[in-house]
Amino acid sequence: MKAALLYKPAPAEKDPLIIEDLPVPEPKDGQVLVKVEACGVCRSNLHMIEGDWVKYGLPSKSPIIPGHEIVGKISEIGRGVEGLDIGQRVGIQPLWTACGRCEYCLKGFEHLCPSKKITGETVDGGYAEYILADWRYIYPIPDNLDPVEAAPLFCPGVTAYGAVLKAELKPGKRVAVFGIGGVGHMVVQIAKLYGAEVIAVSRSEEHLKVAEELGADLTINSSTSDPVGEIKKLGGVDASIVFAPSDIAAEQAIKVTKPLGTIVIGVHVRLGEFFFHEEKRIVGSVIGSRWMMRDVIDLARAGKIRVVCEKHPLEKVNEVLKKLKMGKVRARAVLVP
Repeated sequence: MKAALLYKPAPAEKDPLIIEDLPVPEPKDGQVLVKVEACGVCRSNLHMIEGDWVKYGLPSKSPIIPGHEIVGKISEIGRGVEGLDIGQRVGIQPLWTACGRCEYCLKGFEHLCPSKKITGETVDGGYAEYILADWRYIYPIPDNLDPVEAAPLFCPGVTAYGAVLKAELKPGKRVAVFGIGGVGHMVVQIAKLYGAEVIAVSRSEEHLKVAEELGADLTINSSTSDPVGEIKKLGGVDASIVFAPSDIAAEQAIKVTKPLGTIVIGVHVRLGEFFFHEEKRIVGSVIGSRWMMRDVIDLARAGKIRVVCEKHPLEKVNEVLKKLKMGKVRARAVLVP
């Protein structure tokens, strides 16, 4: 099979991924082999590929095949697998498997399991023609969803959903969304489904156009305007959701959120000064559990949310990474083997 391998983390400008031919893996007990139709390119992939996460022990093996938002068809089934068929279209998210026994798994938050395995970071991912998956952590895809457009549901989609839940939005509430990329454009849609007024903040005029198309009530270009001043003129927001990889964006989010409000942060940032006397709440958010993933698929099936993406061949993966790094991707890039 054709696959993109990372042998050693390096800047995207140095073309760190190498396309090679590898043997097609065989599923073990409890696993299925999936022929990949599409795999989204996440900014967290870029962080790992460039070495930002070496200090966290990631990737945990070398070489590794990155990629963790995948749609494909089951081509082979291992022993002990139930309720799945060859030829069935399924999705795979970053949570490859979890222990099922710890306090987090038992509460339905498997994505926080200390023993979890992460697709494309601790086990081989979807930048390839085939991938192995744990049958308990894959999700049937409805026939009405295009595989290329469905792939980003399995990271940006579930990540956005988890963040919106933490923001506790409802009709009459106002939320500021900082960063309108792969995750942010999904946040805009889900926040609107919850009845909130949505303010989209980005440095990219193209990304703001996407936000407007998806229902944002107000857009602010942070490269030409002051988001803090503009939002405070409106009386601030009840919640802010940050997916812009920027310390400045996180600081702005804290400033524009009203007392007793919630700031949800889903990226690695350093937080600046924080005034405790306003009783604001800062919450971290990362991907989501299996039940959240099923909710997202249901929303997409019903046509309530959609993915904005651009399609590229797997062989162009290094060019796509450079484009992502420069902020030139329109919401999400998806690789097709």
